[in-house]
Amino acid sequence: MNSPTRFTLTEHSPALWRITFDNPPVNLIDSTLTNELNDVFTRAEESDRVAVIVFDSADPEFYLAHYDLSAADELDHVLAHPEEVHPFTALLTRLSKLPFATISSVRGIARGAGSEFLLATDIRFASREKAVIGQFEIGMSAIAGGGPATRLPGLVGRGRTFEMLYGGLDLDGTRAEQYGYVNRSFPDDQLNAAVDEFASRVASFDLQTIRDIKHFVNVATLRPDAEFKDQMDAFWAAVNRPAQQHVAKHLFEAGLQQRSDVERELPHWVTRFQYRSGSDSGSGHGR
Repeated sequence: MNSPTRFTLTEHSPALWRITFDNPPVNLIDSTLTNELNDVFTRAEESDRVAVIVFDSADPEFYLAHYDLSAADELDHVLAHPEEVHPFTALLTRLSKLPFATISSVRGIARGAGSEFLLATDIRFASREKAVIGQFEIGMSAIAGGGPATRLPGLVGRGRTFEMLYGGLDLDGTRAEQYGYVNRSFPDDQLNAAVDEFASRVASFDLQTIRDIKHFVNVATLRPDAEFKDQMDAFWAAVNRPAQQHVAKHLFEAGLQQRSDVERELPHWVTRFQYRSGSDSGSGHGR
């Protein structure tokens, strides 16, 4: 396996691995990250010894900002091949079914596809002060494509799922814990130690028992894979519409995907550029 370029892999022991996202400037998710994660997952499965993988970030401000929205050639491919399952959808489905424990240690911003990645892991721990989690896609005139409409109701309930997806607002670590989005939040200076202690404990147990637990919990909780393809298809269809392109254009001009106030306060910025049919799409005014 080639050395990854979007994260570092640390093998603390044969049973406990750590993936630390490191893709400046804001830890975007893209096809390269998807491919590199698949390579590590294959290696972990083939090792027959991995019991736990922890996912964290080298950047305390950005965990996984969102998907790279500048990949226009990707949209062309998706529209030309509607029968295919998008690679990111396939990655999340695979992540949820890996035969070992997966733990997210969330410090920094995890929005859009970043939030969807968290939802596909088994356990989520968060910094009380520095975790920022949200699905902002409605502000870009799109459905969230990575499956939160399917995964969130079982965690936070129907009403709070609508609150998150309709509102497009962020949760901090405390609110995410109250809603059930994360298992627990910790004071930021205690997060690393708490995650390390729990992950090491799980890694010390019998691997077959961990696999059995994962299998039966998945049987009880996972929804059909087809639901995820439909949501991703709806997202890419939205990307091809004028409303989404209007918002995206103005956000990129203001600093999207850069280390900027746009990325730090994205739920606020999307409301500034809302599209209205028949309005001046170049005006940059929302309402």
